[in-house]
Amino acid sequence: MEQPNASDDGATALSPRFWVALGLTGVATGLFGAGLMALLFHVESAAFGYVGGTFQSGVEAASGLRRMTSLLLAGVFGGVAWYLLRRYTPGRKSELDDVLWSRTGELSLRRSLGTGVISEIVIGMGVSLGREAAPKTMGGVSGGLLGRWFGLSPAQLRLLIACGGGAGLAAVYNVPLGGAFFTAEILIGSVSIATMLPALACTGIATATAWVYLPNQATYQGVTDYHVTASILVWTLVAGPVLGVAAAVYIRAIGWLSHHRLTGIPSLFAPLVAFGLLGIVGLAYPQLFGNGKDMAHDVFLGNGDLVLLLALAVLKPAVTALCLASGASGGLFTPVMSSGAVLGAALGMIWSHWWPGTPVGAFAMVGAAAMIGCSMQAPVTGLALVLELTHSGFGLMVPMIVATVIATAVVRYVDGYSIYSARLPALPDLPPAGPPPSGVRRSGPHRG
Repeated sequence: MEQPNASDDGATALSPRFWVALGLTGVATGLFGAGLMALLFHVESAAFGYVGGTFQSGVEAASGLRRMTSLLLAGVFGGVAWYLLRRYTPGRKSELDDVLWSRTGELSLRRSLGTGVISEIVIGMGVSLGREAAPKTMGGVSGGLLGRWFGLSPAQLRLLIACGGGAGLAAVYNVPLGGAFFTAEILIGSVSIATMLPALACTGIATATAWVYLPNQATYQGVTDYHVTASILVWTLVAGPVLGVAAAVYIRAIGWLSHHRLTGIPSLFAPLVAFGLLGIVGLAYPQLFGNGKDMAHDVFLGNGDLVLLLALAVLKPAVTALCLASGASGGLFTPVMSSGAVLGAALGMIWSHWWPGTPVGAFAMVGAAAMIGCSMQAPVTGLALVLELTHSGFGLMVPMIVATVIATAVVRYVDGYSIYSARLPALPDLPPAGPPPSGVRRSGPHRG
């Protein structure tokens, strides 16, 4: 390389054959993302009987009986479907992070596709989990299948799988830059030209491909381009540690519950109980249904009162962890980000009693960026995702950075786990091909 700070690609040489496989991976990932989102949206509409408007408005318009029925049916379907899938695909892997970080095994097409379809169906019926896990995994599956078909080296194959995973996230949220940083900062653990170049290419292709069904627009529409104030700058110094501690508690709960989740026959009934409890709480708080997208959107726009926001900041992580504990599979990105948004807004409301002048939505934006950045242990990814999701926030860049840095440092000081690594068992000693991604332990007991 002519650039002094860039080394040779080595085992991950970006050969013509690699680029062809990468392009096909981007197309396949975009199609998988579009298909899975079509499934999700149709299930949402059928479950709650609405055609237009947001998911939250559809849930709120549905009767209490319909809400409960939807979640109870999701519990029965999910419990049986996941039990049968796991029973008839023993030893097969469907966790992208596990395959990449442990460098062992490969993603199973049948297990991954089955898990993803079941996940999108139950999320569409109101379960509190993120929708990105399935397209992320299917992106990795696409990269793995194509990489082996093209005869790529193990290092090239790993990079291609990671690019497919980041592209899956990018495609369903229309966030190609954030998806590329997700690939590099989280899945690979190295933000270098050898990683970012293919990551950007793959996320761009996947995102454009997904436009065959998904809209080319910000996920959160109409968010004001808030500007920095002296009040919010000082507030970040206080709120950053609070958001970090909240994230650390959330991550530890996820780790513990994932480590002790039910298996075998009890797992048949656990989703029914967990989703039923979510339905009972959701009678009073319909914002808890689904991944939390509309909950975050409301506070980005400055809506909500203090009591409601404090309640949601506690209940959303609780019901999401409960769903995971039941053995359900799904993502955590939007539930965690929305929790940070409402917590940031609540803390901002309290702060404004002493130092008024900053819109509530600005506090929510900073809270969302800090919470997702520290929870993923990927601060750059968190910032990029919030900016792309809202097409706003550049005026708040400095307070978002300050809060994210402080919150991430707090989580890293506590134990360094992330919402992804906490769900996995402790990894064995890895080959000396480089350090593991941030928050991943090489060996030792699982401390979730």
